[in-house]
This record gives sequence, C-alpha cells and structure tokens, in this order.
Amino acid sequence: MLTQISISDYTIVSKLEREFACGMTVITGETGAGKSIMLDALGLCMGDRADPKAVRHGCERAQIVASFDISSIPQANAWLRERDLHTGDECLLRRVVTTEGRSRAYINGNATTLQDCAELGALLIDIHSQHAHQSLLRKPVQRELLDAFAGHQVLARKVEQTASDWLRTRRELELLTGTREEHTARAQLLAYQVEELNDLGLVENELATLEQEQKQLANAEDILHSAHQALDLCESQESGTRQALQFISEDTHGAEATGNARSLLDSAAIQLSEARGEIQHYIDSVEIDPERLALVQRRLETIYDVARKHRVLPEEIAALHARLQEELQGLADGGQRIAELQANMDTLAAEYQGNAGKLGKQRRSAARKLVKQASSVLASLAMEQCLLEISLSARDSADPHPHGGEDVEFLISTNPGAPTQPLGKIASGGELSRISLAIQVVTASTSTVPSMVFDEVDVGIGGAVAEVVGKLLRTLAEQAQVLCVTHLPQVAAQGQQHLLVSKNSDKKAVETRLQQLQDEEKVHEIARMLGGVKITEQTLAHAREMLET
Repeated sequence: MLTQISISDYTIVSKLEREFACGMTVITGETGAGKSIMLDALGLCMGDRADPKAVRHGCERAQIVASFDISSIPQANAWLRERDLHTGDECLLRRVVTTEGRSRAYINGNATTLQDCAELGALLIDIHSQHAHQSLLRKPVQRELLDAFAGHQVLARKVEQTASDWLRTRRELELLTGTREEHTARAQLLAYQVEELNDLGLVENELATLEQEQKQLANAEDILHSAHQALDLCESQESGTRQALQFISEDTHGAEATGNARSLLDSAAIQLSEARGEIQHYIDSVEIDPERLALVQRRLETIYDVARKHRVLPEEIAALHARLQEELQGLADGGQRIAELQANMDTLAAEYQGNAGKLGKQRRSAARKLVKQASSVLASLAMEQCLLEISLSARDSADPHPHGGEDVEFLISTNPGAPTQPLGKIASGGELSRISLAIQVVTASTSTVPSMVFDEVDVGIGGAVAEVVGKLLRTLAEQAQVLCVTHLPQVAAQGQQHLLVSKNSDKKAVETRLQQLQDEEKVHEIARMLGGVKITEQTLAHAREMLET
C-alpha cells in the first residue's frame, strides 16, 4: 500500500510530506485549495505525462517521491526481481520534472522509463478519476473494465497477440502476391546479371594478381636492366669487401686491433653474396612475354568493363555477385514463402478461434456477474429502476481481431419498460455519475491492487445517496487502502483518517498545505462542509452525529 508521499516545488506546493495508513483516508478542502494536486503528483510517479509548467514558479525543478509497502504484493515483487530492481519490502518511485521540459523517472534509485513506471504502478495503485463517468462512455474503456473484472487479462493479451500476428502475416502475404509482376520483371533482370557475372568467373584475389602481373610484364625490360645494374654493383662491392679483408688481415694487424672491423666486413661480404643470389633469382623469373601481357590486359579490360556496367568498383564485383545471387534466390523462393505464410495464417486463425471463443465465454459469464452486482449497488444509490445490460455482439467479420470476437458495450435504461441504449444517449449527468461509481466500486472490489484512489467520483451526488456512497467506500476499505478526494460531508464522515487541504497566500506566493485532522478538527471540517459561511452549534452537533454513526 501507499505509505508516504513527498512533493517538492510542484504547482503551488513548496514542500509537502505525508504518511498514509490502511483503511479509508478522505481528503477535503475548499474549492481551489488543491485537493487533487497530491493525486496529480502521484500520477506522475505512475508514468503520467509531465508538464514543465507544473514546476512551482521561481524553481528549477519539481520532485515527487512515493513510497509503497510491497510486502504483501507478490506481483510487484516478481516484477521488480525480473528487472533486478528489488530492494526489499519498500519500493520508491521518484519523478523529477524541470522547467526546460526534461523529465526523469526512477524506481528504487535506478533510472527507468515511464512505461516501466506505468506497469509497476498498475500493480501498486488504481486511480479512479473524477472524469471516469465521461471515459465510461467509450466502448474501449467498457471492454477493459469488463476484462479487468473477469480477471482474464492474460487470455485477452493472447488473443490480441495472435490476432496481431495474423494481421501482420496477411499484410506480408498481400505484399508478395500483389507485386508478383514486379517480382517477375526483377527476377528476369537479376537472372541476366547473375549469368553475366557467372561468365566472368572472377575468382578470389584474381584482380590484384592480374594487376601486379600486368605491371611486371609491361615494365619487363626496365626491370631487367635495373636488376642487372644492381647485380653488377653487388658483385663489385663484394669483391671490394673481400679485398679490404685482405688489407687488414690478422697476420698483419693483430687479432685485437682489427677484429671487429674484419667481422663486419666478413658479414657484409656474405650479405652481398646472398643479395646477389636473390637478384639473380629474380632476374631469372622475369620474362619479356608480349603474348601473356596482351592476354592479361584483355582480362583486366573485361573486368573493368563489367564493373563500369554495374556501377561498382572492380574490387566490389565479387560482393555484388553474391548479393544479386541472394536476391535472385529470395525471389525464386517467393512461391514457397507464400505457401509458408498461408499455412502460418491458418495456424494463427485456428489458435485465435480457440482463445477468442474461450474469451467470449468468460466475458459473457463475467458480464452477468458484473450486471448483477452493479445493479445491487445502483439500487442502494436510489436507482433501483435502472436496467443495466452488457451487450456482447459478434463482429461483422470473422477475421481475427485484437479485441476478440465480440464488441463490448454497456447499455442502460433508466425508465421501466424503456429499451436499453448506450450510456451517453440515456443517462443524465447525475445518473451517469452514480452508474460509473457503481461499476467502479464493483470492479474495484475484485481488484488485486492493494491501494485505490477515488478523485471526486461522487460528483453530482448528494443527500441520502451520498451517505450510501460513503458507506460503500468504507466497506471497500476493509479489503484495500482507499484514498478519496471528496466534497461531500456524508462521504468525508466515513473516513478513518481525514486530511485537510488548505491554501495560504501572501503578496509573494501561494502555498498549499496538507494536515491530518484529529477528533474535534474533523467535527469542524464536516460542519464547514455541511453549513454555509457561519458554522452554528446545530451544524457542529450534526457533524458530530455523522461521525459517531
């Protein structure tokens, strides 16, 4: 459950820290005091979009930290362990928003994505907005509520994934079959190009070898002339070196005086002799062969012509050849690929039909159960004549659909004997608020999320019905932690903890404060919500009576 929230420099909040207990906590205050600010800040920790304008005026950044006790939430513990983010029974979600528009999110001190915050947040807390009665008019929201109530989200995700795979496979199949003429023309061109490159028969390293050979053959005379000059120099140098050895012989000059010099000259003579042998070997390998030179030049010209034709460098011909062969093979396999895709579509369709049929059966069972429970709650909200139905109509097409084989829609009739119609066409604002609240209370009662927030969901409700609403939320708090922002004294009186939001201002700034009320303070706040400008003893007595009962 939510144990603590800390808000810094967010909208009109300078610094706010508050701990929370289990049970039902109500949040009240004057209109415009900022009752929903704390819940908006909590939503940021859950991955909501950040607005840089929400940073308090004159500050560089806003920061919100929410602390949760996850000791009894196995799904959250498993989620954190999978991502190496688990640090114990406490989980910290932090969000930082700057005036420049940058936003950062953290889970247990580790930077993370907003999607991860939203996924984890869905396991920790469920926020019911004051505008939920408006979103309830949308059929996707109605379908999601029914699926959440039924608890078959895993099956619904399987159906969605299978249908998405089927649709993607169909698009690929349509692309292949729809462009067959283009593929045929492309295949003919590729076949001609590959055959031409096959005829060229360029082997690995052939180009470099030919270019080296051509260079040597074209310059054979110059090569031989310069090589013979080098050979003559080596012979004369070797002869001179050996003559120098005789001049400084050991017998004439002694062993120690010229020993190093003799050793170097002897080594030089040997190296010159070896160099002479290598040059002679090289000379023997060089031939003046005009016929071979012409043959090499013709082969190189052929290679260069093919490279120019295909607009690649000569050394890139081999890679081009492999690439064209691979593309041609891919087109040749197109018929086989079409058969594979068709078989894959049949398999996915069969899997979809099985799962979608099971999902539809579970939806119908859950719809009956939801209608029964919601109708009971509506009766307690003075709408016993209201007839609620959940329509599950088969889709026009039998093709796999990500949301299953039926279209889900909530229908209502508020007058006996009148046919049921979509919510937006029948219910008034007050009726829609009560219908929405009944559905939210019923669906929340089956939720595994340990904390629930109701942000002025009692709008448009008053009198005895408001007292019933308060009791419903109080009963719900026996199963989970409930935080409720309300403007109704009948609802506020049901809270086990009562937080008061107030706004203080001076000439420089406006600041919101949040304080926990004790016994007599609760009485005065309930009396303020009951009465007008002046709070009388009679109003205080009424407030005490509400709190006692």
